[in-house]
Amino acid sequence: MADRFDCDNCKESLYGRKYIQSDDSPYCIPCYDSLFSNTCDECKELIGHDARELFYEDRHYHEHCFRCFRCDRSLADEPFTSQDDALLCNDCYCNEFSSKCVACDKIVMPGTRKLEYAGSTWHEGCFICHSCGQPIGSKSFIPDKDDHYCVPCYEEKFAPRCTRCKKTLAKGGVTYRDEPWHKECFVCTSCKTQLAGQHFTSRDDSPYCLKCFGNLYAKKCEACGKPITGFGGGKYISFEDRQWHQPCFTCSQCSVSLVGAGFFPDGDRILCRDCHSNL
Repeated sequence: MADRFDCDNCKESLYGRKYIQSDDSPYCIPCYDSLFSNTCDECKELIGHDARELFYEDRHYHEHCFRCFRCDRSLADEPFTSQDDALLCNDCYCNEFSSKCVACDKIVMPGTRKLEYAGSTWHEGCFICHSCGQPIGSKSFIPDKDDHYCVPCYEEKFAPRCTRCKKTLAKGGVTYRDEPWHKECFVCTSCKTQLAGQHFTSRDDSPYCLKCFGNLYAKKCEACGKPITGFGGGKYISFEDRQWHQPCFTCSQCSVSLVGAGFFPDGDRILCRDCHSNL
């Protein structure tokens, strides 16, 4: 008598029938499907052994059930994403959830390079300088109302220019007579020393450090020969065509101070009352 060859589950004979071996045990097709097949997450029916099965995040689907939640397109061979457990094709996902580029009004596809600024989104290639038209990318830029400029174009178009070298001032600088200067360009007309942060004066609209102005234009003290500038609160005495620093205005003979006192000219000299009386 022949050995029995039965389904391990229902014990019916498998002679002349299709069967599937699992863990060294044979099963008839109905028993195998009921015991081992997964349930489709969409239609809730078993996914038979001979059906193409698709799965995503522990969920299983018949091939014909694996479809976009919005447009019902098959996702079996299409890129897709999941939103709140609903499967969506890329087109539906982008139309519903992705941003639009403010420049070209097209969808910014997931995974593509983009730029976001002030609540707006651009494709990387659409975010360009308003002046030169070149993509700004990750470089610095300067907004101006609704336009955006790369730094070189903004400086060329809007930044003030130095009165001396005519190049743009990106930041800082000095203002003199309502005109902009680079700090390194604002120098004494004579000795070229930088004047930013220093006391200076001008002559014929040209700036001078105090030392050069005194040497070039100030009158000289009759006593010491040094310039009389009057800067810094310094006082001086003037008599006829001659000038003295206040400390230098002394009697030519006894050196007593003549500030606030009477004096007498004697040729190139000036004398106090006593010395003049002794002549």
